[in-house]
Amino acid sequence: MRAIVIEEFGGPEVLTTVELPEPDPGPGEVTIDVAFAGVNFADIKARADGYRVPKLPFRPGMDVSGTVRAVGDGVSGIVPGQEVAAFMRGGGYAQIAVAPAATVFPLPHGVSLRTAAALPTVLPTAYALLHEIGRLREGDTVLIHSAAGGVGTIAGQLARMGGASGVYGTVSSLAKAEHALKSGYDQVFEAADFDADVLAVTGGRGVDLALDSVGGETFHRTLQVLARFGRLVNFGNARGAEPWQTAAAEIAPRAISVAGFSMLSMAGEDPQALRTLAERAFSLLTDSGVELPITAEFPLEEAGRAHELVESRTTTGKLLLRVPA
Repeated sequence: MRAIVIEEFGGPEVLTTVELPEPDPGPGEVTIDVAFAGVNFADIKARADGYRVPKLPFRPGMDVSGTVRAVGDGVSGIVPGQEVAAFMRGGGYAQIAVAPAATVFPLPHGVSLRTAAALPTVLPTAYALLHEIGRLREGDTVLIHSAAGGVGTIAGQLARMGGASGVYGTVSSLAKAEHALKSGYDQVFEAADFDADVLAVTGGRGVDLALDSVGGETFHRTLQVLARFGRLVNFGNARGAEPWQTAAAEIAPRAISVAGFSMLSMAGEDPQALRTLAERAFSLLTDSGVELPITAEFPLEEAGRAHELVESRTTTGKLLLRVPA
């Protein structure tokens, strides 16, 4: 089978197409004939910096859609020939992927394989940030960084559906604002000046809930625009800054709270919790008409081009790799 392998860390050019033996599923595992693989920022960090890479060579790819090829011992409820989406800790950029059965999900009715490739990461992440961790309440005001990205596009829709009275986003360039405004946002601000803009639009009060995937200086600036009793949920470090820290003096005066979320950690430590979260999130596709933000796709062999585009900071929505049979 063909697969993309990283044998050294570096730029997009280190993504190499190779021929590998076809894998068999082990106990509790499922092999999938991949139709589409999602491109995530975590894949870029793995390739460039070794983010969560246990050893080299390494095969990137966290989310796929396709058809079940075979199941290992102890697997029930999943059968060969079934169309599924799956989340894994690597190996999705391949014609055949191996995934833990606990994070393999039969497709909701009417969902295509192309759409399904965006399911395993962006929809559960956005749902968890707003509802499980952020405790979104009707009437809350919400700020979402990277509003035109995959998670940001979904989170804007879910915040609006969850009863938020104001949904505000940030983008790296106002050229992305139009894309974000189609996804539930009331206003979108350029990231460079978002704090002044947020305080202005909320009359100096700030927002009740903020979602931050950027980290670094953005994290601390976001703390300053939380309203009293506000909540900030961090779920990434796109800037590559030092891990965030905060102190009582920064959060106690306004009784604000800070939380974090990592889907990769949840998948490794408690896959059943991830499964429960994903099932709740997936129900939104058929129950409330959430639209998944797929904006571009590339052949598997052109994974490097997809990475270049993500790193250019000009992309919106979710990018996919199209995998040949």
